[in-house]
Amino acid sequence: MATVEREVPALVAGDFLSRDEFLRRWEAMPHVQSAELIQGVVYVPSPVSRQHGSADQDLNTWLGTYKARTPGCEGMTNATWLMGKGDAPQPEASLRVLPELGGQSCDEGKFAAGAPEFLAEVCISSASYDLHQKLEVYEKNGVQEYVAILMHESEVRWHRLIGSKFQVVPRPADGIYRSQAFPGLWLDSAALLAGDLARVLAVLEEGLKSPEHAEFVQRLAARRQNESAS
Repeated sequence: MATVEREVPALVAGDFLSRDEFLRRWEAMPHVQSAELIQGVVYVPSPVSRQHGSADQDLNTWLGTYKARTPGCEGMTNATWLMGKGDAPQPEASLRVLPELGGQSCDEGKFAAGAPEFLAEVCISSASYDLHQKLEVYEKNGVQEYVAILMHESEVRWHRLIGSKFQVVPRPADGIYRSQAFPGLWLDSAALLAGDLARVLAVLEEGLKSPEHAEFVQRLAARRQNESAS
Protein backbone atom coordinates (compact mmCIF):
# COMPACT_ATOMS: atom_id res chain seq x y z
CA MET A 1 0.00 0.00 0.00
CA ALA A 2 1.32 3.44 -0.91
CA THR A 3 2.38 5.68 1.97
CA VAL A 4 0.54 9.00 2.16
CA GLU A 5 2.91 11.85 2.93
CA ARG A 6 1.53 14.28 5.46
CA GLU A 7 2.04 18.00 4.98
CA VAL A 8 4.35 19.55 7.54
CA PRO A 9 2.29 21.92 9.75
CA ALA A 10 3.08 25.61 9.57
CA LEU A 11 5.18 27.34 12.19
CA VAL A 12 2.78 29.50 14.21
CA ALA A 13 3.72 32.09 16.81
CA GLY A 14 2.59 31.01 20.25
CA ASP A 15 2.71 27.28 19.59
CA PHE A 16 4.36 25.03 22.17
CA LEU A 17 6.77 22.67 20.42
CA SER A 18 9.78 20.48 21.05
CA ARG A 19 12.99 21.77 19.50
CA ASP A 20 13.10 18.92 16.98
CA GLU A 21 9.56 19.68 15.83
CA PHE A 22 10.28 23.42 15.72
CA LEU A 23 13.30 22.87 13.46
CA ARG A 24 11.36 20.41 11.27
CA ARG A 25 8.55 22.88 10.66
CA TRP A 26 10.90 25.83 10.13
CA GLU A 27 13.03 24.00 7.59
CA ALA A 28 9.83 23.22 5.66
CA MET A 29 9.12 26.98 5.46
CA PRO A 30 12.11 28.52 3.60
CA HIS A 31 10.27 31.84 3.23
CA VAL A 32 10.39 32.36 7.01
CA GLN A 33 13.74 34.01 7.76
CA SER A 34 13.40 34.58 11.50
CA ALA A 35 11.90 32.35 14.18
CA GLU A 36 12.84 31.32 17.69
CA LEU A 37 11.89 28.72 20.27
CA ILE A 38 12.15 30.19 23.75
CA GLN A 39 11.14 28.07 26.74
CA GLY A 40 9.07 25.88 24.44
CA VAL A 41 7.15 28.76 22.81
CA VAL A 42 7.45 29.74 19.13
CA TYR A 43 8.23 33.39 18.39
CA VAL A 44 8.07 34.81 14.87
CA PRO A 45 9.28 38.45 14.95
CA SER A 46 7.40 41.24 13.21
CA PRO A 47 8.85 42.97 10.12
CA VAL A 48 11.99 44.96 10.98
CA SER A 49 11.77 48.77 10.94
CA ARG A 50 14.33 51.04 9.26
CA GLN A 51 15.60 52.25 12.64
CA HIS A 52 15.97 48.70 13.93
CA GLY A 53 17.73 47.54 10.77
CA SER A 54 20.16 50.44 10.86
CA ALA A 55 21.10 49.76 14.49
CA ASP A 56 21.46 46.08 13.69
CA GLN A 57 23.90 46.82 10.87
CA ASP A 58 26.00 49.14 13.07
CA LEU A 59 26.08 46.52 15.81
CA ASN A 60 27.29 43.81 13.45
CA THR A 61 29.83 46.13 11.79
CA TRP A 62 31.31 46.80 15.25
CA LEU A 63 31.53 43.09 16.08
CA GLY A 64 32.69 42.13 12.58
CA THR A 65 35.56 44.61 12.82
CA TYR A 66 36.63 43.10 16.13
CA LYS A 67 36.45 39.59 14.67
CA ALA A 68 38.60 40.61 11.70
CA ARG A 69 41.34 41.76 14.06
CA THR A 70 41.06 38.87 16.51
CA PRO A 71 41.90 35.51 14.87
CA GLY A 72 40.31 32.62 16.72
CA CYS A 73 36.96 34.35 17.19
CA GLU A 74 33.81 33.73 15.17
CA GLY A 75 30.95 36.16 14.76
CA MET A 76 27.46 35.31 13.54
CA THR A 77 24.41 37.32 12.50
CA ASN A 78 20.90 35.93 13.09
CA ALA A 79 22.23 32.40 13.54
CA THR A 80 20.12 29.84 15.38
CA TRP A 81 21.71 28.49 18.56
CA LEU A 82 20.81 25.19 20.19
CA MET A 83 20.82 26.04 23.89
CA GLY A 84 20.13 23.71 26.76
CA LYS A 85 17.72 20.84 26.23
CA GLY A 86 15.10 22.63 24.16
CA ASP A 87 15.71 26.29 23.32
CA ALA A 88 16.60 27.64 19.88
CA PRO A 89 17.11 31.42 20.05
CA GLN A 90 18.20 33.44 17.03
CA PRO A 91 20.19 36.38 18.44
CA GLU A 92 20.95 39.27 16.14
CA ALA A 93 24.66 39.12 16.89
CA SER A 94 26.90 36.59 18.58
CA LEU A 95 30.63 36.35 19.13
CA ARG A 96 32.46 33.29 20.37
CA VAL A 97 35.91 31.86 20.82
CA LEU A 98 36.17 28.88 18.46
CA PRO A 99 35.56 25.58 20.28
CA GLU A 100 38.92 24.14 19.22
CA LEU A 101 40.65 27.11 20.84
CA GLY A 102 38.99 26.69 24.21
CA GLY A 103 35.67 28.42 23.60
CA GLN A 104 32.73 27.41 25.74
CA SER A 105 30.36 26.59 22.85
CA CYS A 106 30.34 23.68 20.39
CA ASP A 107 28.70 22.61 17.14
CA GLU A 108 25.85 20.16 16.55
CA GLY A 109 25.52 19.44 12.85
CA LYS A 110 24.97 22.71 11.02
CA PHE A 111 24.09 24.66 14.16
CA ALA A 112 26.17 26.28 16.89
CA ALA A 113 25.29 24.83 20.28
CA GLY A 114 25.69 25.66 23.92
CA ALA A 115 26.29 29.34 24.63
CA PRO A 116 28.65 31.84 23.03
CA GLU A 117 30.69 34.11 25.24
CA PHE A 118 28.94 37.24 23.89
CA LEU A 119 25.47 38.04 22.52
CA ALA A 120 23.75 41.26 21.47
CA GLU A 121 20.19 42.16 20.54
CA VAL A 122 18.45 45.27 19.24
CA CYS A 123 15.24 45.55 21.30
CA ILE A 124 12.18 47.66 20.66
CA SER A 125 11.82 48.41 24.38
CA SER A 126 12.51 47.04 27.85
CA ALA A 127 9.18 45.20 27.58
CA SER A 128 10.58 43.03 24.79
CA TYR A 129 10.96 39.29 25.38
CA ASP A 130 14.66 39.85 24.63
CA LEU A 131 14.92 41.22 28.19
CA HIS A 132 12.70 38.65 29.84
CA GLN A 133 12.26 35.12 28.47
CA LYS A 134 15.34 35.24 26.22
CA LEU A 135 17.46 36.88 28.90
CA GLU A 136 16.56 33.99 31.24
CA VAL A 137 17.64 31.47 28.59
CA TYR A 138 20.93 33.28 27.98
CA GLU A 139 21.60 33.56 31.70
CA LYS A 140 20.77 29.91 32.41
CA ASN A 141 23.04 28.68 29.63
CA GLY A 142 26.07 30.73 30.67
CA VAL A 143 26.38 33.55 28.14
CA GLN A 144 29.14 35.67 29.70
CA GLU A 145 28.03 39.04 28.35
CA TYR A 146 24.73 40.12 26.82
CA VAL A 147 24.25 43.59 25.35
CA ALA A 148 20.74 44.88 24.72
CA ILE A 149 20.21 48.05 22.68
CA LEU A 150 16.85 49.51 23.71
CA MET A 151 15.42 51.61 20.89
CA HIS A 152 12.47 53.17 22.73
CA GLU A 153 14.48 54.09 25.84
CA SER A 154 17.65 55.05 23.88
CA GLU A 155 19.66 52.94 26.29
CA VAL A 156 22.39 50.31 26.14
CA ARG A 157 22.22 47.62 28.82
CA TRP A 158 25.39 45.61 29.19
CA HIS A 159 24.71 42.44 31.20
CA ARG A 160 27.61 40.51 32.68
CA LEU A 161 27.30 37.03 34.19
CA ILE A 162 28.41 37.14 37.83
CA GLY A 163 28.23 33.66 39.30
CA SER A 164 25.05 32.33 37.72
CA LYS A 165 23.15 35.64 37.40
CA PHE A 166 23.29 38.57 35.02
CA GLN A 167 24.10 41.94 36.51
CA VAL A 168 23.70 45.18 34.57
CA VAL A 169 27.05 46.94 34.30
CA PRO A 170 26.73 50.60 35.38
CA ARG A 171 27.37 53.01 32.53
CA PRO A 172 31.06 53.98 32.74
CA ALA A 173 31.88 57.61 33.46
CA ASP A 174 33.35 58.00 29.97
CA GLY A 175 30.44 56.15 28.35
CA ILE A 176 32.71 53.41 27.00
CA TYR A 177 31.89 49.82 27.90
CA ARG A 178 34.84 47.39 27.89
CA SER A 179 34.22 43.70 27.47
CA GLN A 180 35.76 41.23 29.89
CA ALA A 181 35.04 38.21 27.70
CA PHE A 182 36.72 39.81 24.68
CA PRO A 183 39.56 42.14 25.68
CA GLY A 184 39.71 45.21 23.45
CA LEU A 185 36.02 45.08 22.52
CA TRP A 186 35.15 48.64 23.51
CA LEU A 187 31.79 50.31 22.85
CA ASP A 188 30.88 54.00 22.93
CA SER A 189 27.22 53.56 23.86
CA ALA A 190 26.14 57.14 23.06
CA ALA A 191 27.71 56.94 19.60
CA LEU A 192 25.95 53.64 18.86
CA LEU A 193 22.58 55.05 19.92
CA ALA A 194 23.18 58.19 17.81
CA GLY A 195 24.04 56.12 14.75
CA ASP A 196 27.57 57.56 14.72
CA LEU A 197 29.31 54.48 13.34
CA ALA A 198 32.54 56.38 12.65
CA ARG A 199 32.86 57.20 16.36
CA VAL A 200 31.92 53.62 17.35
CA LEU A 201 34.72 52.26 15.17
CA ALA A 202 37.22 54.90 16.32
CA VAL A 203 36.69 53.88 19.96
CA LEU A 204 36.91 50.22 19.00
CA GLU A 205 40.23 50.96 17.32
CA GLU A 206 41.54 52.27 20.63
CA GLY A 207 40.54 48.99 22.24
CA LEU A 208 42.18 46.98 19.47
CA LYS A 209 45.45 48.82 20.13
CA SER A 210 45.32 48.10 23.86
CA PRO A 211 47.82 45.78 25.57
CA GLU A 212 45.03 43.51 26.77
CA HIS A 213 43.84 42.88 23.21
CA ALA A 214 47.38 42.11 22.06
CA GLU A 215 47.75 39.62 24.92
CA PHE A 216 44.40 38.00 24.06
CA VAL A 217 45.42 37.57 20.41
CA GLN A 218 48.72 36.01 21.50
CA ARG A 219 46.89 33.64 23.83
CA LEU A 220 44.57 32.48 21.06
CA ALA A 221 47.51 32.06 18.68
CA ALA A 222 49.29 29.87 21.25
CA ARG A 223 46.19 27.70 21.60
CA ARG A 224 45.99 27.32 17.82
CA GLN A 225 49.64 26.31 17.69
CA ASN A 226 49.10 23.73 20.43
CA GLU A 227 46.01 22.41 18.63
CA SER A 228 47.98 22.03 15.39
CA ALA A 229 50.82 20.23 17.18
CA SER A 230 48.58 17.73 18.93
